[in-house]
Amino acid sequence: MFFQQIVNGITLGSVYALVALGYTMVYGVLEFINFAHGEIYMVGAYWALFTLGLFNVSALSGPSLFFAICVVFLSSIIFCSLLGVVIEKVAYKPLRNSPRLAPLITSLGVSIVLQNAVMLIAGADNKRFDVNFPDSGIGISDVHISYINIFIILVSIILMLLLNYFIKRTKLGKAMRAVAEDKKTAGLMGINVDGIISLTFLLGSALAAVAGVMISISYGMINFTMGYIVGLKAFTAAVLGGIGSIPGAMFGGILLGLLESLGAGYISSTYKDVISFAILIIVLIFRPSGLFGAKQSK
Repeated sequence: MFFQQIVNGITLGSVYALVALGYTMVYGVLEFINFAHGEIYMVGAYWALFTLGLFNVSALSGPSLFFAICVVFLSSIIFCSLLGVVIEKVAYKPLRNSPRLAPLITSLGVSIVLQNAVMLIAGADNKRFDVNFPDSGIGISDVHISYINIFIILVSIILMLLLNYFIKRTKLGKAMRAVAEDKKTAGLMGINVDGIISLTFLLGSALAAVAGVMISISYGMINFTMGYIVGLKAFTAAVLGGIGSIPGAMFGGILLGLLESLGAGYISSTYKDVISFAILIIVLIFRPSGLFGAKQSK
């Protein structure tokens, strides 16, 4: 049971980590929490469902099913990336020089707007997300690792490594770090600050879209409220790892998934949300900078 919960925790934590990266990147550049980010994850799942409806999935298998899934992922990534950029331009850019409370409240408003818009368009009932993904997997002793678990973990690891490489090694990544350090100086050095901020929202929204599609395939069901709890847990993961730290968001997501899975397995699944938010409270009290965050000087 222990190792099975470890597998489940890593799978869940990988999803949290992808969403948490969006929180931590936006905070690193703009120093505010985008609470609408969880709804981008939800919109990605619903847009994937819409794209999936263009295919007769029940008749697909093998290469044709792989092609359909690739189209679904690509469509959701493009739509959510554009949505993230539009939200930044319309809702956040006009408030960039306002007190920090203004964009924070605005992000809550955007979250409510997105959630209710999807409810009005798609309906309030749960939607089935049927993909003929293979149900079998790999068995090691008493541990069963399904193919969807392997898929989620591998995709998440690849995306996190690519993002880390992008931030550390590319010119745009270095420009992003420069903007996060000092926007005014970065602008004087010829960096397009507005473009970098838009790029930050684009990348974060793309990762949230991938997470939304993967969890939809795994659970086979989506709901317009699905982004709320996942968004809060991803925020918890970002705080746990150190808000603003890319490696911290990755580690925090995996750790939170493990703790939640072990708590659900050994204590009760009823208290899994309690465990997550109790961790958030403890971290904020004893180490508000997170495990990977730099300690603030008094």
